[in-house]
Amino acid sequence: MKLLKSSFFIVSALVIASCGSTAPILSTPIDNIDTTPLKETPLSEVELQTWGHKDLITDTIPGMSVDKAYAEIIKGKKGKKVIVAVLDSGIDIDHEDLDGVIWTNKKEIPNNGKDDDKNGYVDDIHGWNFLGDSYNENLESTRIVKKGPNHPKYAEAKAEVDADYKKYLNLKNRFEPIYQRVKATNAALTKYFKKSNYTIPELNAVQTNDEELQNHIALAKQAFVIFPKKVKSIDEVEEILKDGIEGFTDRLNYNLNTSFDGRTVVGDNPNDITDTNYGNGNVKHVKKSESHGTHVAGIIAAERNNGKGVNGVANNVAIMSVRTVPNGDEYDKDVALAIRYAVDNGAKVINTSFGKYFSQNSQWVRDAIIYAGKNNVLIVNAAGNENIDLDKKPVFPNDQTTTGAEISDTFLTVGALQNKYGSQIVADYSNYGKTNVDVFAPGSDIYSTFPENEYESIGGTSMAAPGVAGIAALILSQYPNLTASQVKKIIIQSGLTINRNVVVNQKESAMPFSNASRSGKIVNAYNALILADKVQRGQVKL
Repeated sequence: MKLLKSSFFIVSALVIASCGSTAPILSTPIDNIDTTPLKETPLSEVELQTWGHKDLITDTIPGMSVDKAYAEIIKGKKGKKVIVAVLDSGIDIDHEDLDGVIWTNKKEIPNNGKDDDKNGYVDDIHGWNFLGDSYNENLESTRIVKKGPNHPKYAEAKAEVDADYKKYLNLKNRFEPIYQRVKATNAALTKYFKKSNYTIPELNAVQTNDEELQNHIALAKQAFVIFPKKVKSIDEVEEILKDGIEGFTDRLNYNLNTSFDGRTVVGDNPNDITDTNYGNGNVKHVKKSESHGTHVAGIIAAERNNGKGVNGVANNVAIMSVRTVPNGDEYDKDVALAIRYAVDNGAKVINTSFGKYFSQNSQWVRDAIIYAGKNNVLIVNAAGNENIDLDKKPVFPNDQTTTGAEISDTFLTVGALQNKYGSQIVADYSNYGKTNVDVFAPGSDIYSTFPENEYESIGGTSMAAPGVAGIAALILSQYPNLTASQVKKIIIQSGLTINRNVVVNQKESAMPFSNASRSGKIVNAYNALILADKVQRGQVKL
């Protein structure tokens, strides 16, 4: 068994239960945890589905210590309900693990076609849909190319669009014949075995001189080898390939296609921030594959301990669904108005698990971020998945330009971790930045809700941000007098410091984890609640 060779500060707490809910949380610092054993065996299925909630010391898994926080600090205390706005794709608000935590606008009478609460949005019962009936969209780089050579970013955008089109066309052409071969093989072997869930031992046991059957068996074995930890049947391989090809096709037909305009069905001018009479109150996903928002919502607030699916991070949350992100790049106008909608309708935390590298109206979004800050609302933002240094290349939305001054102290950017502590703890796709990324949190293979009462594990900084948004909501639920700025500082300062070298950029050698973010820390719900208690009592000033 290897030993953890990193030293970091961890706070251990004791709740004085006899004093009731007003009792302080007493903490004792523990230093130099050098004998903590690392996880040597693969995570079990249960651990894989819950690893983001585990504790590095107790479980030897680099999660956010959510389980420990509930067991030793929360202890059944619900606190005050907190509204968290999820700016994303549509959310399956009828999902079995979400239907009890969806925000309802009680000032609005359902389906009467009137703006009962006079907030400017008709029948916004569970949020607002800024996309209307649209789904597929261009990338922002494609929109710039469509504006022609006089646009100041045209040359850069054109080069990127051309390179991406070539890349995805090659991928589509490469994988389509593979998909067809796997599909034919699966059909043949399903017919041979009279079932679809055949295994490698069953394939090995086949004795045949039929050359075609031998070829099918060889291909099936190869598929199992290629996806050893991802699939349990060739059906899954076939589905993975099918989804991949559909993704490549969407890139070519919609995202990178200068002849396509998905906005025409919305009916507004996306380049006019004053044109606000658009969208509708249907915040649900328009098709099953529109799953991103549902997954994000489940990470934050899936109903806890209901015997279904997964537990969200926060236990007393109302999810406000704000459909903002299409199958392509979001419009700056939608993002800016969505932030303002969330703020004006009571959200205390906003999750923004999206981003792009071109923005034609970024100031609209920055103005909305400033507005959120002035109204004491915390925005938790995903850093992005291109494995780049955000101090050198900005992603939008953001609260500063490269390494310039922040426009708001209530905007928190999160990078992604994977589930094994060590030099590879940073996910190989995650963006990073000493100035522009604040903290890291679990993001790879996160198990959460999918549309139509399903559950899946997917990864990205999109999954790391809602984990932190959930912690922010948990803090505000227990300590509602804290400001959004204080909550941001509490999350950053209470994290676990990782004093070791890690691989951050996959093209470079390992570097100190402290250089990957402003804090050099991974978030920790347990420590955050301890610090929040001290701050609310005036024992600690931030």
